[in-house]
Amino acid sequence: MPTATADPVAVDAVLAASRTLIGVATRSLGAAAEETTIAQYRALVVLMSRGPQRLVDLAGALDVAPSTAGRMCDRLVRKGLIRRHRARTDRRAVLVAITGSGRQVVDGATARRRELIAEILASLPPARQQAVAAGLAEFARAAGEIPDSQWPSPPPRDTPVPLTGSGVPPARAAVAAGGRP
Repeated sequence: MPTATADPVAVDAVLAASRTLIGVATRSLGAAAEETTIAQYRALVVLMSRGPQRLVDLAGALDVAPSTAGRMCDRLVRKGLIRRHRARTDRRAVLVAITGSGRQVVDGATARRRELIAEILASLPPARQQAVAAGLAEFARAAGEIPDSQWPSPPPRDTPVPLTGSGVPPARAAVAAGGRP
């Protein structure tokens, strides 16, 4: 089976566009950028777009080692942007999921990013805007990105009890530490 090759001119164009989009992404975080890195933000987007994940699956989606994803999740748990909980189907499995606060970070950055992108696109004629949109939609599909319209709905309010950073329910962690549940 022959392997496809990428057109070097296309690679250069996408590379230049990616620098622009990284700049837009950084600016879109605004005040949240002081507390949330781009890598952490990407983890929040993956959790928001794909739903709760096992740590190993999140690491795969982010293309990082599970230990790196674990440290990142520890930081995001401390910030209240994600939570850990037991899977309903397999009580041994621990999942990470975005919290309401994490959703607010993603929603706020997405709204700001939408404004910044609209400003850039407004400098192009409508036909070029459509061409850019079509090309980028294909590019995102090829990369496995999930369109916003297909993201799962927020979970109902009766979510499972979150786990502490150690993966132990808070009451058990308190007892283990010599305290009261």
